[in-house]
Parts: sequence; structure tokens; C-alpha cells
Amino acid sequence: MSSTLSSGLDARDVELGGQRLRIAIKAGPPGETPLLICNGIGASIEVIEPFIRALDGVESIVFDAPGVGGSPAPMLPYRLWNLAGTMARLLDYLGHKQVDVLGYSWGGALAQQFAFSYPARCRKLILAATSTGALSVPGSFSVMSKMLTPRRYLDPGYLAQIAPEIYGGEYRDPELARSYALERKLKQPSMLGYSYQLFAGFGWTSLPWLPLFRQPTLILAGSDDPLIPLVNARLMAKLIPHAQLHVVDSGHLFLLTKAKELVPVILRFLNDDAPSGQ
Repeated sequence: MSSTLSSGLDARDVELGGQRLRIAIKAGPPGETPLLICNGIGASIEVIEPFIRALDGVESIVFDAPGVGGSPAPMLPYRLWNLAGTMARLLDYLGHKQVDVLGYSWGGALAQQFAFSYPARCRKLILAATSTGALSVPGSFSVMSKMLTPRRYLDPGYLAQIAPEIYGGEYRDPELARSYALERKLKQPSMLGYSYQLFAGFGWTSLPWLPLFRQPTLILAGSDDPLIPLVNARLMAKLIPHAQLHVVDSGHLFLLTKAKELVPVILRFLNDDAPSGQ
């Protein structure tokens, strides 16, 4: 079954190795490398839609993780390497040998896993508001504890209350936080699906193998990100051989709040013809 979202994305369900995924595609120039987007924890396609709408001239592919949005939760928990394999099967289904990959927050860990497990299929890598996982510098206990459940997706009033603390940046303004919480119509993740996402990243780290990356990598980080302190981006930029760091004057949700500012940065990176080092 196919449908068209408000941003012009073509949404459909696909069956991949026994897992049904809801995916969405925004058409781009034929013959160009598509951009595969890995979303944040609990976040459905609709969350990242405003960024995709601003990203002109690039074929964009995004999916709901199992248990999120329109993708049902599997019978058993999964790990990031399992989901990276599902991403590879998705590319086979769509007929793409290679893509650029953008990973946002939790999806940044998934993007790193995909780039490591399937290096020939990842031409370029964009890591936004993310870290090296278990071996990284976390936010404060108060901030991180609020990410252990999907309550913010279920209760707009609660999201309005905690957004300044967990997202930082523009949303430190309580009125903006309230507007964001009450105006966004987000698909709710299931408790089981959210728990599976937490389990997928539990104990995972990319720290030992980041120096093995050969993909050109753009690291985007917010200067005021309570969830992923900026030091994590600086560490990744030092460890990944072909990495460049771009710091955004914003918080954790900079892909949404600073989309117009970031799209030219991302397009320059994707269109740079420098050799990949693979």
C-alpha cells in the first residue's frame, strides 16, 4: 500500500526478510547517489520530514525502525548489526548498490554500524547529533533518564515541560518548547518497539573501529546539545580518517531548527568529488 505524505514523500510498506518496514522516498535526479536516513530513537518518518522537505535535489530514503511509526515490532529483540543487515536488504529491494548515509542521534549509531558492516555500500557518511555509544561522554543523569521511556511522544504536556532540558538550543525558550510539543503531530512508538531500540544500542560502541572507516564523513554537532555533548563529535572527528566537523549554534534538534542553514553544508559535502579512500 502506497501513500503520499505532505512533503511529497512516497510512503509504502515493504517486506524484508520477515520484517515489514514502512519506508518513504523523495525522488531526486536520476543517476545520482541516494541518501539513506537513519532516524532518532522513537522517531517516525514524520519527525524528520521537515528536514527532507528542505533537502532539495537529493533522492532521500527514510524508514520507520521496527516498532516505530508504521513498522511493527518484531517477535524478538534485535541489535544494530541486525538492523544494518535489514538496511542492506532494503537497498537490494530498491535496486541501489551504494548510497550515502545520514544518521541522526540513535540513528547515527546505526549509520556507523552500516558503514562498518557494509563499507562498499556506503559512499559517504553524515553523523548528526550522535556519539560512539557506550564508550562516550553522556549527558547528565537527569537528561539521559528522561530518554528511557517514550513518554515524550505520548504526552505533549510532558514534552513541553522537558524539551528545554533534553533538547537545549532554541528549545530552552519555554514558549518555543511548548509550541513544538503541542503543534507536532507525531506517530507514537510502541513501548515494545522503543525498548527494542534501547536494547539494540545497549553496550554497543564504535570506538575501536572508527579509525578503519574509509568513507568521507561529515560530523554535525550542536554547540548546546544536552543529550550528546560536543566533546563526542570532536572525538569522532579525530578518530575517523576522512572526517570534517561542523558545529551548529543550536541544540539536539538542529536538523529541524537549522535545516535551511545546514542543507548547503550537506549538499557541498555530498557533491564534493574528492576520492573516498575506499
